[in-house]
Amino acid sequence: MRDPARERFEALFGPEFGHGKPFDLNPLRASLSALGNPHEKLPPVIHVAGTNGKGSTIAFTRAIAEAAGLEVHAFTKPHLFTLNERFVIAGAPTQTDALIAAAERIAAVAPDFTQFDAQVAAAFLLFSETPADLILLETGMGGRDDSTNVIAKPALSVITPIGLDHQDAHGATLSEIAAHKAGIIKAGVPAVIGRQTDDARDVLEATAERFGAPLHRQGVEWDAYANSGRLVVQTETRALDLPLPALYGAHQIDNAGLACAALLAQSHYKISDDAFAEGVANAVWPARLQPLTRGGFSAPVRAIGGEVWIDGGHNAHGAQALAQALSAMRRRREAPTVAIIGMLARKDAEGFVRAFAGAVDHIIAVPLPEPHVAPALIASQAEAYGIVATTTPSLAAAMQNAAQFPAPRVLICGSFVLAAEALAAESD
Repeated sequence: MRDPARERFEALFGPEFGHGKPFDLNPLRASLSALGNPHEKLPPVIHVAGTNGKGSTIAFTRAIAEAAGLEVHAFTKPHLFTLNERFVIAGAPTQTDALIAAAERIAAVAPDFTQFDAQVAAAFLLFSETPADLILLETGMGGRDDSTNVIAKPALSVITPIGLDHQDAHGATLSEIAAHKAGIIKAGVPAVIGRQTDDARDVLEATAERFGAPLHRQGVEWDAYANSGRLVVQTETRALDLPLPALYGAHQIDNAGLACAALLAQSHYKISDDAFAEGVANAVWPARLQPLTRGGFSAPVRAIGGEVWIDGGHNAHGAQALAQALSAMRRRREAPTVAIIGMLARKDAEGFVRAFAGAVDHIIAVPLPEPHVAPALIASQAEAYGIVATTTPSLAAAMQNAAQFPAPRVLICGSFVLAAEALAAESD
């Protein structure tokens, strides 16, 4: 599929990489000033950082806010098929012509921007020129040095669970990584925090105390849990009894709860219980433990009583959530579990594979169309953890191999690039 907006951004600003590097935000602020300071002309902003769950949390937040009748802009990453998906303007992906025009306006004043700088500036331009009630803004990586952090006074700072990822940019330990994520916490701005390890939580608490930011921590000021087939979200002042999320996996209970806690912590809009219920039940976020149930790509596995799932998870923290979900599925139906894995070159394949030990019976490693981890390396890492592993030259060949197992449960994961390939094949 052609992606004219991405092609234009690449022509103007080069390939997308390096957007998480530490750098001085002042050049970005100067360029935004030349564009009329669009980042200072926005409706209330909910700024979201963390390692995993950012996109799902934003999807739940957006669905609840829209159920409450609010117009919502959103900037998220990555996309599956076209760059336009990252820029939601009043509830819909932006038009290609508008996105390209924004890129060209930015290039005229900041030709040396990285592509991610340009994307963030384009989001601010587009957001400032169309009325809305709320903006949901996802960081690229980290937080402190992220281009999105030019927002000086968001309505809320939201931090999803923090795990090991992008260690080359953020440090080797959870405490070092948390210090980057904590950079979105602002003086006097409420910070809503998802469930964290002790090391990460200590850093977030110390940062919030230093800035005088009111803290709303999962497990302390609020919590979310499944109870008798319902989602319960409880804060110090309000309790919500909601349907379970349509998005699958125990981790989506926490993501939906974080979205609810965030909207309960903001003071701009009153959200009804009905809107919370509708939003949680109807939120959609593709390639997050999404079942393939209708297309020709998954048909050979489904024809023999099997299941096919896809997920864009690509780090060890995300793989742990997937492994837990697979274990829960196994309790529901015992089946040979096959993970088809392809990973981009810069990812921690060893940590990702290690998380599946005991949760999958077989790994099939595949290449990607972009620079990737060699399938043979993924397979050897799997075997080191006692997982039977093979390689194939393509995703299609991997699916043919998976279909040789009796009524298998197949999970395609490791990269959004691979998830997009599977979704495209399913719709052919």
